[in-house]
Amino acid sequence: MDKLRETLKIVVVGHVDHGKSTLIGRLLYDTKSLPEGAIEKVKRISKEKGKPFEYAYLLDAFEEEQKQGITIDTTQLQFFTGKRDYIIIDAPGHKEFLKNMISGAANAEAALLIVDAHEGIQEQSKRHGYILSLLGIQKVYVIVNKMDLIGYSEEKFNQIKADFNQFLNNLQVYPLKYIPVSAFLGENMTVPSENMPWYQGEPVLEALDLFEKEKGLEDKPLRFPIQDVYKFDDRRIIAGRIETGKLNVGDEILISPGNKTTRVKTIEYWVKQDKTAAVRAGMSVGITVTDEFFNKRGEFISHVQDRPLTSNLFKANLFWMGRSDLVKGKKYKLKLTTQEVECEIFSIDKVIDASSLETIEAARAVKINDVAEVVIKTKQLVCFDEFKDNQNTGRFVIVDGYDVSGGGIISGAEEVSNAAGIAVTGNNSKAEKLVTRADRENRDNQKGLVVWITGPAEAVNGESAVINTLAVKLEKELFDLRKRVYYLDNAQLTNGVSSDIAITDTDEQTRRKAEIAKLFVDNGLITIITSDGQAKEDQENARLIIGRDDFLEIVVDETVAANVDKKVEEVINLIICGLDSSNL
Repeated sequence: MDKLRETLKIVVVGHVDHGKSTLIGRLLYDTKSLPEGAIEKVKRISKEKGKPFEYAYLLDAFEEEQKQGITIDTTQLQFFTGKRDYIIIDAPGHKEFLKNMISGAANAEAALLIVDAHEGIQEQSKRHGYILSLLGIQKVYVIVNKMDLIGYSEEKFNQIKADFNQFLNNLQVYPLKYIPVSAFLGENMTVPSENMPWYQGEPVLEALDLFEKEKGLEDKPLRFPIQDVYKFDDRRIIAGRIETGKLNVGDEILISPGNKTTRVKTIEYWVKQDKTAAVRAGMSVGITVTDEFFNKRGEFISHVQDRPLTSNLFKANLFWMGRSDLVKGKKYKLKLTTQEVECEIFSIDKVIDASSLETIEAARAVKINDVAEVVIKTKQLVCFDEFKDNQNTGRFVIVDGYDVSGGGIISGAEEVSNAAGIAVTGNNSKAEKLVTRADRENRDNQKGLVVWITGPAEAVNGESAVINTLAVKLEKELFDLRKRVYYLDNAQLTNGVSSDIAITDTDEQTRRKAEIAKLFVDNGLITIITSDGQAKEDQENARLIIGRDDFLEIVVDETVAANVDKKVEEVINLIICGLDSSNL
């Protein structure tokens, strides 16, 4: 059986008059990749119209044949070398190309950026460089075309190279090669040009084979977004589709964003012949793990050494197709793999008209068919990768109401926003402090700790008063013992930090409590928090945010209600003796 040939997708961009079509036509011609009779047809039409034959016409003929009776946004042209197959992605306009790239309809892995040696670097050349930056395409060759029009000047070639590098490097685009060519004359296309002996590099076709293809999906880090968790007899089966990487029975895994580690116990199967100890990218699987955790849809499973990025704030390049403008502050839904979470646009950093690539400064909104550089803030922590590292987990869509209205690719993570919902970005990034938590604890001779007092959901009404009484008495006793202690009352949070959300929004209410408590713990305080009938899932999330070693849970039941003072004494003994919460 023949080995499956490798395929590399390339986008060719450049000024409309800088010879893009000629270069593509020449590649198709030189690799004998044109439809049968296409060359003769173009030669005949050129002769009938009294025009000289041009390789650019070959591209027109090829595209015309593809479009017979079909309306398409993106044309895909195919040619091949001895090493592999190539697909050239060519779109009729920036708008369609950007839409297809961001939505995943077209995924260019490498790029050729065409510049006219005679005209030099034009504004449109710079805009095309910006497209490559916008899409995170890192494998780039700059093709300096029409060298015959400048007498094959090495000096002018080097000047273009220096000038363009200065511009592109500021966009974090670093071309791997600059190749001088005359596409029309075929110089430096398939064989070295005798007119440019000073150029010691490879001709275009040979250089293309030097592009290193991205790792296959199986060879990338493991990304297994949880789709659902099913209970069968005594097993909790975690189900989902492996986006990238491989997974084996016995592997140590990390479950994000909660940072829970465990091992794969089994890979489940329906019939005996499907039994396996290893699965890989593209497979929908069910697994069990050795530890009992509360897992939920949207969490990411990875290997410990190759964890995803986790934040509630990230930078993205977004293509907007909504009927209403995209605006700051409005609530949208973000979908990324199996994650679905409320989000808002935290900042609009730049808007680009997708048709002209003109930049709109100080934009207040993103209009239909515009591209924007934005920072997105999500209600909860989400897991992702930068698009350039993993397209499967670096791409998302935004839903406005019931409509998918935009698509985007992630360009980087920002700092997680703080408890008050203020994002820590730019000049406000986290500073290296001179006073640490250990310093505070050593000075005050006490350990920072959260005492989380709660009761079973079904007994909320009966136990609520007892929960509050226990918290108040515990605070007073610890204070009398000269401990730094603070009771963070529900009313303070509901009427203050959480006044902008519904009291029924328990997951966000709990997240904010936990984030504030975490800050108090870092300050070395013993912090008391009450929570009436807290959902188990929210409680577990709070424990993860604060940290298990800093979390002491007290569950109020009938025995506590009968003797609150005894429970206060018991908890104080635990705190003073420094016992772990597992002893409670």
